[in-house]
Amino acid sequence: MLTDRYGLALSTQSAAARDAYVVASDLLLSANPGPVAAFDRAIAADPGFALAYAGKARALQLLGDIQGARGAVQAGNALSAGLPPREASHLAFHDKLIAGQADAATEAAKAHLAEWPRDALVLSPCSSVFGLIGFSGRAGREREQVGLLDSVAPAYGDDWWFNAQHAFGLMETGQRDAARPKIERAVAQNPGNANAAHIRAHMYYEDGEQTAAHAYLADWLTGYSPEGLLHGHITWHLALCALQEGDTAEAFRLYAQSFAPGVYQAGPLFVVADAVSFLWRAELAGAARDTDQWRLLHDYAHKMFPHPAIAYADTHIALADAVTGDTDALHARLREMQDLARAGKLPSGPVAPALARGFEAFLRADYTAAIDAFELVFDEHERIGGSRAQRDLVEFTLLKAYLNAGRLDDARRRLAARRAGPRDVPVAGLKVLH
Repeated sequence: MLTDRYGLALSTQSAAARDAYVVASDLLLSANPGPVAAFDRAIAADPGFALAYAGKARALQLLGDIQGARGAVQAGNALSAGLPPREASHLAFHDKLIAGQADAATEAAKAHLAEWPRDALVLSPCSSVFGLIGFSGRAGREREQVGLLDSVAPAYGDDWWFNAQHAFGLMETGQRDAARPKIERAVAQNPGNANAAHIRAHMYYEDGEQTAAHAYLADWLTGYSPEGLLHGHITWHLALCALQEGDTAEAFRLYAQSFAPGVYQAGPLFVVADAVSFLWRAELAGAARDTDQWRLLHDYAHKMFPHPAIAYADTHIALADAVTGDTDALHARLREMQDLARAGKLPSGPVAPALARGFEAFLRADYTAAIDAFELVFDEHERIGGSRAQRDLVEFTLLKAYLNAGRLDDARRRLAARRAGPRDVPVAGLKVLH
């Protein structure tokens, strides 16, 4: 019987289909270009290979091609009769995942992994800060995610993909000493794994090693195709290094080259979050506002996310609305979020609406109102999703609000309470506190 790289039996009898499926899976797990084409090769070798359709659906979903993803998973469902239990469960999970049934997909994944913990293509959508648990909106979701990874770790042993993902979960829960050797091992095992390179960038960030991060990322990106799923986001990390070093021109060059709307080779959520956060962090660091870029970004965000969908997106879109002065759009989104909350359909609770109000108040120079809004939910802001590094956007804005309001003691207390590691904060005016 043919098996995948993790030793799990596959129902296909075609060695060519199996080989293409293994290649496709590794491309998907390493965020390298080409998984869709490789899954298509597996399908061409065995049109009845249902799991290849599920893998293709996931790859298309990550690229933002939701219609294509739905078509692929439907094609897999049409082949589900008579599948072995593991493959039937695998396909059923992907059906829920692609349909956007996040909670049901999470529960299906947990049940599946209890039986087949080495099914990496089921674990993968649960293992990222941009995954099912990461965007669940639940309080404590960081620990929930690392708990799931801890539970299956014995099954993976010394695996290059799992080492990187486990390191990220550990890091995001403050366990940097445990995370560091795992990410270094993952990078050594598969230097071309874009997920590992990305997670190593987070490790550098959390350790406050921006110079090392800059050198590593600038070199690593030379060997990574711009078509890679994480090319824009890893370049975002590099641009943050440039901002940290005061090289605003280089930071904006990287933005225009790799992760501005229209050039970013990833799904719209990546585009909106990275572009908005970069432009705002640049302003907080002292850069002049580029109104044209903000307007382009605002228009793109509303095209891609016309209604509340994901708290992480909604938070960044609210900031774009506030910067561009589109209070009508911001208030309309807030009203929709309030309606969802009343219907029990706003998983992140009050966090995204409070942050939206905080950004609006900040941009109209009502810093006291901004501070009140941010402080109300600051201890819960993990619920919007994203990594600690990405959510520093909230803390940096709060610090700037303290400075602008003349509340220097509050700014000092916030800095003193900041997590150990990334101590240098690129917010203009903080030197007055020293």
